Amino acid sequence: MDILQQIVRAKRAEVDALRPRARALRDAAEALDAPRPFARALRREGEVALIAEIKRRSPSAGWIRPEASVGDVARAYEAAGAAALSVLTDGEFFGGSLDDLREARSVTALPVLRKDFILDPVQVWEARAAGADAVLLIVRILDDAQLVDLHRLAVELGLAVLVEAHTAEEVERALAAGAEIIGVNNRDLATFRTDLSVVLGLVDRVPADRTLVAESGIRTPADVDRLGAAGVHAILVGESLMRAPDVGAAAAALARRPREARTA
Repeated sequence: MDILQQIVRAKRAEVDALRPRARALRDAAEALDAPRPFARALRREGEVALIAEIKRRSPSAGWIRPEASVGDVARAYEAAGAAALSVLTDGEFFGGSLDDLREARSVTALPVLRKDFILDPVQVWEARAAGADAVLLIVRILDDAQLVDLHRLAVELGLAVLVEAHTAEEVERALAAGAEIIGVNNRDLATFRTDLSVVLGLVDRVPADRTLVAESGIRTPADVDRLGAAGVHAILVGESLMRAPDVGAAAAALARRPREARTA
C-alpha cells in the first residue's frame, strides 16, 4: 500500500471506534455557537491570505517540531498576520490531536481548520464539537456521493469546507460537489512528492468566484509572489514554518504578499 492507503485504512478503524459516540458528538456540535468566518478570512483584497499550519510531523518528513507548544505557535502565527490556522489532528501519522485544535482556537481569534482525513459524518460532528471552524475534504479518498454528503453536512453545521484536489479531474469533482473553497495540493498524497507547478497548471480550472488555496511546497516569499501573480487567494503552509527557528518571523515573511485579481 502507498502512504495514503495506509492512512485511510487506519482512519477507517478510528471511525469504527468513534461511531458509538456519534449521537453525543452530533448533539455537542449542534449546541455550539456559530463558527468563526474561515471563508471570509481567505478573501483579502489585493493580498494572498496565509493559512498557517501547526504540524508536528509527517509520513514523508518525519518529526518536524515534536516539542512544539501549540499555544505559542498559534499566537506567533496570529501576530505575524496569518488569516487562519490549520491544525493537523491525526495522531498516528502526523502527531496531532483535537486537543491541539482546541488549544490553538482558545488562544487566538483566528478561524481554525481541522486538517485530517475525513471519511464519515461522525468525524464532521467531532470536528465541530471540538470547535473547528472549517474542515478538509480530500477528493481522492472520497467517492462523489460521499463528497457531496459530507460537504452538505459540514455546511449545515456552519463549517467552511476546504475541498482538496490534485488533478484537473479532481478539481471538476470538487466543483460538481458545490465546493466554494478549492485547495490544490502540490503534494501527491500517494508518493508525498511535491511540485509547486501543480497549482499553477490548474488555476484556470477554478472559476474566479471560488476561493483558490495553494497547499504544500510553499517556502519563500518568491513562491508566494508567483502564486499571487496567478491569482491564488490563499496559501496553506506548515512544514517550512514549523522548521524555522522563529515560526513568527517565518510566517510574517509569507503573510500579506500581493495578489493579482482574476476575472475569469
